[in-house]
Amino acid sequence: MLDVRSLGRRAGTMRELHRTLTTVERIGLDLVGVPVGAEVVLDLQLQAVSEGVLVTGTVSAPIEGECSRCLEPFTDSVSIYLTELFAYPDSTTEQTTDDDDSYRMVDDTIDLEPVIIDAIGIELPLQPLCTPDCAGLCAECGVRMAIAGSEHSHEILDPRWAGLAKFATASPGNGSPDEGAATAADQSAEMASNMTEEK
Repeated sequence: MLDVRSLGRRAGTMRELHRTLTTVERIGLDLVGVPVGAEVVLDLQLQAVSEGVLVTGTVSAPIEGECSRCLEPFTDSVSIYLTELFAYPDSTTEQTTDDDDSYRMVDDTIDLEPVIIDAIGIELPLQPLCTPDCAGLCAECGVRMAIAGSEHSHEILDPRWAGLAKFATASPGNGSPDEGAATAADQSAEMASNMTEEK
């Protein structure tokens, strides 16, 4: 909670806020987020306006996650420009009458935590990448393409010819099917010749 009593209600009064916060819970999505214990840096400007206090500025934080393509862990950072109005409790303008869309001041204080959490959550990618050009994993063996290189490939046999593949190694010495058939014929002829000589 941030006390803004010093601003008063005179429109145009401004105050700068530079603060570093430490997260006590993870902020973000399943694959990527701001980790516990990370430092979130606030560089904000608070300005009194007719409806309440307008907060503008940047929020910066480190993030860590898992690449959605290659599943490797990575670290990065986000910097978000924030613009949010905290309405006075008695403000009834068109901009501040919808409670679902407006944050309210309570006892001259504003709560920046939900605003920061929402802003970071919106900024994080749904499919985070370790690098913009990550090639992911090989669909055949699962190796990371960044390690395997662009020459990595697998011989893919047409399933219609898979049944013939066994004939390629059927003959002695891994010869061709024709060579195997010729060898068998020669052996049969030799046996027949030996039997004739014995008679």
